[in-house]
Amino acid sequence: MTVTDYETTVRGRAERVLSLTGINKRFGAVQALTDVALEVHAGEVVALVGDNGAGKSTLVKTIAGVYQPDSGIIEVGGQAVSISGPSAAQHLGIATVFQDLALCDNLDVVANLFLGKEHHLGPVMNEVSMEKEAWRLLRSLSAKIPSVRIPVASLSGGQRQTVAIARSLVGEPRVVMLDEPTAALGVAQTAEVLNLVERLREHGLGVILVSHNMADVQAVSDRIVVLRLGRNAAEFRTEEATTDQLVAAITGASDNVVAARAARRAAPGEGEQ
Repeated sequence: MTVTDYETTVRGRAERVLSLTGINKRFGAVQALTDVALEVHAGEVVALVGDNGAGKSTLVKTIAGVYQPDSGIIEVGGQAVSISGPSAAQHLGIATVFQDLALCDNLDVVANLFLGKEHHLGPVMNEVSMEKEAWRLLRSLSAKIPSVRIPVASLSGGQRQTVAIARSLVGEPRVVMLDEPTAALGVAQTAEVLNLVERLREHGLGVILVSHNMADVQAVSDRIVVLRLGRNAAEFRTEEATTDQLVAAITGASDNVVAARAARRAAPGEGEQ
């Protein structure tokens, strides 16, 4: 399927690959998530944004199987599922690239991509098969990696992120979650990672992008979901959202007394006798 086909599908009848309804999660006295809802379609990038403590990490870890929700429904491919752990999430086609990447610096790119999922030819590992598959994955992402046999420690931040994203594709997932993928990267490396997000969309994957960087979010996402204090605060089509609207939704500026008074003053006929 071409990029144009995917764009048409997303606007029309794209498959809903992930759906969350009424997700609640409590840690002791702290209600981390309250009735959270989220949908992701094939070939769509959904940005998940919010201030610190908004519930983004808790929601991502719930989808990834690290936490189990106290209540609510999670559907994958239209089927209600129970995600009992990270392995279950991977089996369902949900891949997660956390901010720390969890790469082994002393191993080369091939070893990192297939760690725990090695190809075997009889009793020995099939290094040739894994190397060919490594190059296929990296080329599919238009990745700029000089060699798959160099240690990950020698790669740049953008290249390391590339390896982590490529590793998430080994199990042929439906959904890929990226947690702050451009954090601490320079301009060129950030552009490289955002290109990878575009490639994931082109391959028809549903992508959840967690980021504090509004420029990155507006550059690659199709929809933006805002969490605030563990609840859904707002949702925007990216092309229709302004930075001011996003900041207001994230901070709750539209809920305060000053904003309400300004809105009343701006209303037609306000103050007229």
